[in-house]
Amino acid sequence: MTPLFKIYRLTPEEALRIETQPNKPHNHDFEELIIGIEGVLEHFIDFKTETYTAPFVSFITKGKIHRVRPGLNNDRCDMWVIRFASEFIPDTTFRLYSFYHDYATISTQKGNCFNRMAALCDMMHNEMLAHVPDYPVIQHLLSALFAMVESERKKIDGENSNDTLKTNNITFKNFLALLEENFRRAKGVEFYASKLFMTARSLNLICQNILQKSVSEIIETRKLIEAKNLLIHTDKPISEIGYELGYNEKAYFTSVFKKRSGQTPSQFREEMQKII
Repeated sequence: MTPLFKIYRLTPEEALRIETQPNKPHNHDFEELIIGIEGVLEHFIDFKTETYTAPFVSFITKGKIHRVRPGLNNDRCDMWVIRFASEFIPDTTFRLYSFYHDYATISTQKGNCFNRMAALCDMMHNEMLAHVPDYPVIQHLLSALFAMVESERKKIDGENSNDTLKTNNITFKNFLALLEENFRRAKGVEFYASKLFMTARSLNLICQNILQKSVSEIIETRKLIEAKNLLIHTDKPISEIGYELGYNEKAYFTSVFKKRSGQTPSQFREEMQKII
């Protein structure tokens, strides 16, 4: 099972080791954030390769086909790698998908904002070294980190305003905004397509292009993230959680949950209680 949260620091030695290993394009079942302080990163994503020199921020969404190759610049490489489950900060995760789908890695400038990002990484790392890490503290620190990243993104959006006006970009962001308002209701593809004044087929094509998932899969994924969040952070009965998310029968909710996560809601809750 994917850990809720993991953070480690990439050193020059580790970067050189990665260079010697097979590194094919792949996807994974967690979200990944890389904060590049020193070094270079070759990133293959969305079927194209770009190379970035630190400082940079890279966010790889769950399920995206990609490959990263860290490297040295002036014999230096220093990067924070953060991996977390989607349900760890569920309200933030889907918003990140809309921010990052057009380009996964952004170049930043060294200064107070970037220094604060690195400091937050240090704080999260130190908390994870504690005998019993305080996960709510780490959640707040991670949310603060993404708030700073979002601030940097806004500066870039201002510099590349023509790019951000692409129709698919706007439609996808609007769809995710609608999803945040309605995912607890039993609404399907046609509902979201009609709200966006388009056909279900067109909306599916946009979502497939951006996240390699259909609209139905994205809706179910958002429900599953929220279900896991409620199972972890509340004592609500499973039937009540299912009902809140539009599943009127506990058995059907359990079946959908197990199909998509490999565990029943009860098994997931028990395992998380052992971790936290």
